[in-house]
Amino acid sequence: MPHVVVIGAGITGVTSAYELIKLGYQVTVIDRHLFPAMETSFANGGQLSACNAEVWNQKATVLKGIKWMSKKDAPLLLNPSFSLHKYRWLIEFLTHIKDYKANTIETVRLALLARQRLFEIAEKENISFDLEKRGILHMYHTKEDFEIAKKVNDVLVEGKLERNAITPEEMKAIEPNLTGDYYGGYYTAGDATGDIHKYSVGLAEKTQEYGVKYRFGLDVVDVKCLHDKVLIQCKNSSENMHPESDVHTKIEADLVLVCGGVGSYQLADLLGDSVNVYPVKGYSITVQLKDEQSVKNAPWVSLLDESAKIVTSRLGADRFRVAGTAEFNGYNRDIRADRIQPLINWVNQNFDISTEHVVPWAGLRPMMPNMLPVVKQGKQPRVFYNTGHGHLGWTLSAATAVLISEEISQKFPN
Repeated sequence: MPHVVVIGAGITGVTSAYELIKLGYQVTVIDRHLFPAMETSFANGGQLSACNAEVWNQKATVLKGIKWMSKKDAPLLLNPSFSLHKYRWLIEFLTHIKDYKANTIETVRLALLARQRLFEIAEKENISFDLEKRGILHMYHTKEDFEIAKKVNDVLVEGKLERNAITPEEMKAIEPNLTGDYYGGYYTAGDATGDIHKYSVGLAEKTQEYGVKYRFGLDVVDVKCLHDKVLIQCKNSSENMHPESDVHTKIEADLVLVCGGVGSYQLADLLGDSVNVYPVKGYSITVQLKDEQSVKNAPWVSLLDESAKIVTSRLGADRFRVAGTAEFNGYNRDIRADRIQPLINWVNQNFDISTEHVVPWAGLRPMMPNMLPVVKQGKQPRVFYNTGHGHLGWTLSAATAVLISEEISQKFPN
């Protein structure tokens, strides 16, 4: 029974561990935090959104980014200070503008496979995570935005996504709590929402029942790939209650699978590979619905406001998640008030909901320049990657976990 060490206990690592243990591998998951899903998988927008599969590699995105550089509350914010990693990533991002259509269609394909697989796992393993299968509604305020959306929709439909244009009247029939004026919308009935953290923790608990071992509070400092095994050296992370720097843990395995989120860039470098993941910060607020009026007026159907680049999810009866923005600012996890306030303002402008009780959060999306996840074997035969899912980690993870597990089983069968 080959032993696979998975680095990273976020949604990608936990899902990969599930698929590998089901195939009969011995699995150990390492994470620097003390619990699963404590970084990007903690409080994202909550959407399982094949409809959001459009890659960002377009001239229009670049032009908006330049225009918004001086606006602190802009949906897309680029810190212009020099960083070799950041500018190398941006240049590579530009080279993939030509691949916009092909990469969007490929993302749709993966998202549809993942959606089906995630629903299967959730039902089979009886995981409770505030799942709502009510679809996702894209909202457009102007004719210009709606016409652009039609071109995007043509590409998504070519990728076999079922998504339809709807009138403002139909939008309000789908989500009665909608207020404001809209030119039109697009509705994807097959998409869903839920709490990614609840799902990840629930799945991690199931994998433990099946035999997966978790080693929390450890930082990977070195990996040696030998002819017949892999030696992984760890030290206690800053969260570990015994952070003595001279105490090192050595874990021996047959294979290593990197699911390290934004840390995959450094891990790949350690392993002799180039995985050009860049951290793109996103923000969310979780509105606590504490009064009867807020519970009644918060939408149940997931929304995506195209002009504000904001998404929403209803998480059970008493929580409303609102997320958005993209910030190119390195490995900075600070929660900035000037980036949170536009999310609160958007809620106040669009719904009759109290924003007295709001929990802010920021997370770093592990994004590749071509916007596609890295699902491959490394230069070293015993090294594999399942990382770089960007803003679609939850949307794509159930598919990429199957793909990388199948590749591992072909290269290193039981």
